[in-house]
Amino acid sequence: MKALLCKEYGPPESLVIEDVPAPTLGSGEVRIGVRAAGLNYPDNLIIAGKYQVQPPLPFSPGFELAGEILEVSEGVTHLQPGQRVAATSMGGAMAEEICVPATNAVPIPDNMDFASAAGFVITYGTSYHALQQRALMKPGEKLLVLGAGGGVGLTAVEIGHLLGAEVFAAASSAEKLELAGSRGATHLINYAEASLREQVRELTGGQGVDVIYDPVGGELFDDCLRSVDWGGRILIIGFASGIIPNIPANLPLLKGISLVGVFWGTFAQRDPEANLQNMHQLLAWFEQGKLKPCISKTYSLEDAPLAMKALLERRASGKLVVAI
Repeated sequence: MKALLCKEYGPPESLVIEDVPAPTLGSGEVRIGVRAAGLNYPDNLIIAGKYQVQPPLPFSPGFELAGEILEVSEGVTHLQPGQRVAATSMGGAMAEEICVPATNAVPIPDNMDFASAAGFVITYGTSYHALQQRALMKPGEKLLVLGAGGGVGLTAVEIGHLLGAEVFAAASSAEKLELAGSRGATHLINYAEASLREQVRELTGGQGVDVIYDPVGGELFDDCLRSVDWGGRILIIGFASGIIPNIPANLPLLKGISLVGVFWGTFAQRDPEANLQNMHQLLAWFEQGKLKPCISKTYSLEDAPLAMKALLERRASGKLVVAI
């Protein structure tokens, strides 16, 4: 079978396509014929040797996928060959076949195409877990989303709107903000043109927001600390800027701020039942037309390095997907 391989740590253009043996089904696993793989920022980290978990070389990147079940191992009863599923893995999604734990796969609705399914589980799962279980966000609260036009940020805008928040979308271009506005953001902030802190202050009458969703990090995190209201929560999602901020601890102290880490992957492993309940809610919203995944571009497996580079350089709006 064909697979995109990382044979040495480096940039996306160092990846190669080769024929490799098909995976062997293990206990409690399902084998999936991959139809599409969703791209995420950590895909670039793992091929550069900078992710917190590194598989042995060579390996195929890709943390999420969609396809059809080809085979189930003995004892797996809730999934059957032929079912259309979305799934997650610790790499390996950019290949024609993959074996994953059966608990990592979930059937998808008939009205969900493979591209939408491939980009659904991690981004929507992260945002729902962040806002519901980590921020304990209440209807009517003010939610500021950074990177609001990107793959994960856009899902936070959608879910925040569905949960009854007043959504403030912050992004680096008018195009990304227009996209966020179409998904339920009430206030649009271009932090490439003016200070994030000053725009939040103006829009909230100096009060600040209740919850900040930050997948960007870097210099903007300092503005976040100064843009949150008393007792607010800052959700630390990731560091797409490439810079992990140093946090002046006096500001959380003085304002009663909670800094809340969000690591969806570990949550899903440690509490699979809660994660499954989250996914059922998200898929129900999709079936009802309340969630509309934005797949801005689909690439071939051969062009996957170009997609990863676009993601690395933060040129992507919405979600990028690789068709297998």
